[in-house]
Amino acid sequence: MTKSVDPMGVDFRALNVLIRVYELRSFTRAAEELRVNQSAISYTIDKLRAVFNDPLFVRQARSLVPTKRCDDIVRQSQRLVLDFKQLTDPPEFDPTNTSQTFTIACNYYERVLLLPDLLRNLRAEAPSLRIDVIESAWVGHDTLMRNEADLLLGPFFRDDPFFYKRGLFVERSVCLLDPNHPFADEPMTLENYLRSEHVVVTYGGKWRARFIQIVEEMGHELNVVLKVPSQSGLELLVANSNLVATIPERLSWAVGKGLKILPCPIDAQVDIHMAWTAQMHRDPLNKWMREMILRTVAKQEAQRFNKQA
Repeated sequence: MTKSVDPMGVDFRALNVLIRVYELRSFTRAAEELRVNQSAISYTIDKLRAVFNDPLFVRQARSLVPTKRCDDIVRQSQRLVLDFKQLTDPPEFDPTNTSQTFTIACNYYERVLLLPDLLRNLRAEAPSLRIDVIESAWVGHDTLMRNEADLLLGPFFRDDPFFYKRGLFVERSVCLLDPNHPFADEPMTLENYLRSEHVVVTYGGKWRARFIQIVEEMGHELNVVLKVPSQSGLELLVANSNLVATIPERLSWAVGKGLKILPCPIDAQVDIHMAWTAQMHRDPLNKWMREMILRTVAKQEAQRFNKQA
């Protein structure tokens, strides 16, 4: 392949096309999102192929696969586009005057434990800020990639260069069961845990909890008799039944009233963090929101410590 295009003729629009094709792995989807003809996408990629003297993408089993050089080019291009975008952003962010809409992707756990305190803090410091909360299920990172969400909260993480993450807290798992459960009045041993009937959350059948994986790694299998797509309403299913639900400890405090809460014999920690894209890394509102969430979590942890003291 021979260079035939002046590299200085490449603009940010062309780099943005490359980034979108790379992220979506599709010329067609990139054209739809950028609202241009697919021929325009093909022309731009052909131009970049000539500039970088590399095919950039190849077809493998009906999939569009980037080359190793394309990986490097896109990583650098993202930084260039982001840096340029910052030049057009306001130099300062004033939360008291903003009326923007900020979208958070999360699930039931985060909505119950984090959002109430966060929203109270937001109303105090950014009274006109609008918050849109969407379900993340197990595909929260895809909502970030599609610009459907500005920030993701939850236990899921994809380890690739497109995302940043920040840990919020780590907690243990506990067992939630009815007070009349046969094992309610004794420690939940591994033997009793394996003998119990379990209800588990699957997020639409696309996710397997860490405690299930640990049980299988030990050579055992849980007696799962009920699968549900969300943690919402688990306490209602456990009440007046012989079901055991394995849930994060903080969630048990919120939904476990009238039920028995026992330490889980499986050491399965739950890591909750927030994630965002490289595109939003320096966005003033996004940065401010991340700091607000960290402050909210720190205050919750301080209150928790004071109660235990």
